[in-house]
Order: sequence, then structure tokens, then C-alpha cells
Amino acid sequence: MMSGTGETMQESEAFRRGLKVRAEIMGQAHVDRAMATADGFGADMQYLTTAYCWGEVWSRPGLDRRTRSLLVLVMLTALNRTEELRQHVRAALTNGASREDIREAFLQAAIYCGVPAAIASFRVAREVFDAQAAQG
Repeated sequence: MMSGTGETMQESEAFRRGLKVRAEIMGQAHVDRAMATADGFGADMQYLTTAYCWGEVWSRPGLDRRTRSLLVLVMLTALNRTEELRQHVRAALTNGASREDIREAFLQAAIYCGVPAAIASFRVAREVFDAQAAQG
């Protein structure tokens, strides 16, 4: 598979770094599922996501992972992207955010993004918390 730069995915340092960071935050199983869908149609999207989102931006030293996660939660709330939100609530917990941090981020989002969007985010977070509690 080729990136837009003509190099294969495996040759890109940003891609390799992105795979590592993505697995640390989202879990290896999530990365494996995403890469399994990297067929002729979706390969470029997986490259873009892995190399640029995870390998370039999430790897930057300017913000810690907890802060980045809280920002992502608020932005996904604003966009009402509940499926992505579910994954990133788990990631925020992995990155050191507490349930209280997540609650405060959603309350902040309620003021600036709208109460219905924040209510949906609370609902998704509660589902993630309940699922984690059931796993032990």
C-alpha cells in the first residue's frame, strides 16, 4: 500500500510511530481491526489516520495525552460523533483522565456545544463505565 508521498506505509516513520501511539491509547485489538479493513479502498484513510493523527499530532510534546483526550471528547461532543466518542472515552481513561475529568469536560461542552449533545456524551460515557465495571 502506498501513502500519498509514494512510500509504502511501512516505510513511513510517522506511520510506524503512529501505530505505536495508537495501540498504546486505543489498544492493540482496535488497531488490528482498523488495519484489517485497510483494503484497496480504505488503505489511504488508515495511512492518513495513523501517520498524521497518531504519528504526528498525538506524538507532539506540547500537550499531554490526558489533555489531548479531554479536548477530543469535547470536540466529538460538539460534532455529535457518539461512535467515535465511545472509543475516546476508553482512551481518555487509558490516558489518565478520571470520570470526574470526563464529567467536567462534558459539562463545559454543554455550555458551548449544547445540552442535547452533552447529554448524549454522558450517556455514552456511562455505557463505557458500566462495560468496564462488568469486566472487572
